[in-house]
Amino acid sequence: MNRYPLWKYIVILVALLIGGLYSLPNIYGEAPAVQVSSAKPTIKVDLATQSRVEKILTDASIENTGIFFESVGNVGSIKIRFNNTDIQLRARDLLQQKLNIDQNDPNFTVALNLLSNTPSWLNAMNALPMPLGLDLRGGVYFLLQVDMKGAVQKKVTSLATDIRSQLREKSIRHQGIERGQETITISFGGMEEAEKARSVLQTSQPELNWQILPTGLTPKLVGEFKPTALKEIQDSAVK
Repeated sequence: MNRYPLWKYIVILVALLIGGLYSLPNIYGEAPAVQVSSAKPTIKVDLATQSRVEKILTDASIENTGIFFESVGNVGSIKIRFNNTDIQLRARDLLQQKLNIDQNDPNFTVALNLLSNTPSWLNAMNALPMPLGLDLRGGVYFLLQVDMKGAVQKKVTSLATDIRSQLREKSIRHQGIERGQETITISFGGMEEAEKARSVLQTSQPELNWQILPTGLTPKLVGEFKPTALKEIQDSAVK
């Protein structure tokens, strides 16, 4: 019968324990998150930005399971962890709207992300989960964002075509229809026509909130997607 020195058994046992310990992060999995970073060299993401993000989420009663500020050199970013993807999407849309006054020229990038659920004591030991790569993790979320933007734009285009036909059928004259990222703007030659159009579209297009902007002699009727309508579009895009 072959016998090995005790120290060899001890080495094997220690190696197994260390290997098991450092594989634990893969068991805890990952949680949906949102990452806020700067979209311009002149805009800095710092602790003041983190406080602003916290206030936006608190005011909207959106719960999170942790907000973290990270800095690599002079570049900072904020990561917020959530319990599920529904809350994650709501938070992403809200932060995108509140942090960027001009959606066509954003100051901040608000992106979907994933954060490890590894406990802090394992992180302190530099025990990290195995990276899955872009095709298995990041790529899925990147494509999800692209699909949702494309789905919303497709819906906006479809609605604009329908609205043009409806106004023509009702003999309501307008001076043009503009499509935004999540809005439709119709210009009119007078307030009377704008009021007629709003009355028609509030019934035929209930997924949009309609508001008249009295801009001098050419009032504008602006339709903006309701949050519930955006959620339905996003759900359809995922399916």
